[in-house]
Amino acid sequence: MAAMAALQSSMATLSLSSSNSFFGQRLSLPSLSLPQVKSPEKPCLIVMKLKRWERKECKENSLPVLHKMHVKVGDTIQVIAGDDKGKIGEITKIFRHNSTVVVKEINLKTKHVKSREEGEPGQIIKIEAPIHSSNVMLYSKEKNIASRVGHKVLDDGKKVRYLIKTGEIIDNEENWKKVKEESKKTEVAATTTS
Repeated sequence: MAAMAALQSSMATLSLSSSNSFFGQRLSLPSLSLPQVKSPEKPCLIVMKLKRWERKECKENSLPVLHKMHVKVGDTIQVIAGDDKGKIGEITKIFRHNSTVVVKEINLKTKHVKSREEGEPGQIIKIEAPIHSSNVMLYSKEKNIASRVGHKVLDDGKKVRYLIKTGEIIDNEENWKKVKEESKKTEVAATTTS
């Protein structure tokens, strides 16, 4: 009862006349002014807690910096430094953000794998760990020699890689032979017509 009486008395004090009616009008609160928040120039990037040697160097748009490498997938290489020095293998995978390569059957590490199911036993397997690209050098199977890589532009305008010591073309070797044969044929045809 007391609550009802208090409610009636508060309603009586509130007068809603036409002069100070607020229905259909905007409510203006001059005493309340919201401070304007300035947006930062660079958004705050959330960085995972990685070890210093695990962090990827990033560009301004938060994408990793991809390094240029002198080797590609499928190249035959020779390891020139580390435990597997002198071994020859083929590149199966490349990681451009940290300049490492995975070579088939080289730099094998032991990994202990837990069992996934109840009855299945655990395993000890060998995996190929990455090697830094500076520790590998391109290798010529024909001449059995490791060499640095060079770049040159062919007569038809294609840019190819070649071994500096042997002169052997790495990129599109079959295409290079076809181009040479075609150029010889055109030279022979030009000399016979003139």
